[in-house]
Amino acid sequence: MSRDAEIRDKLARLEALFARGATEGERAAAGAAIDRLQARLGSAAPADEPETEMQYTFPDSWSVRIFIALCRKHGVRPYRYPRQRRTTVMVRVRQGAFEATVAAEFRTLHRELIGYFDEMVDHLIADAMRSDGNDETLEQRQIRK
Repeated sequence: MSRDAEIRDKLARLEALFARGATEGERAAAGAAIDRLQARLGSAAPADEPETEMQYTFPDSWSVRIFIALCRKHGVRPYRYPRQRRTTVMVRVRQGAFEATVAAEFRTLHRELIGYFDEMVDHLIADAMRSDGNDETLEQRQIRK
């Protein structure tokens, strides 16, 4: 397991401990450890890397909501300019650190979301509609001239 993956694993365990901490002292200790690990994760990227404005465009509102939640979780403030579409999100970040943390976590969650939606649609089509939605079996017609 790489150093980065080990830190992420520790972070996940600490967040779980923080969420279920029985006493205020346990929660405070877990919170302090989380801050130290996040600082170490942030220091993995070069400190001299300048912040850049990055634009992300998503296919649907679910993806936008997940991305914004992840940004806020990691202390990044997402924004949008006037007249930008609701599927566009802007961030000003150090690109290397952002890609290694937020963007990587987003890609994983987005894959899970798409898989979940595929399962749900297949279930609805098969059980509720008693049909199949396979588009590979569509009839091929000739274009009239």
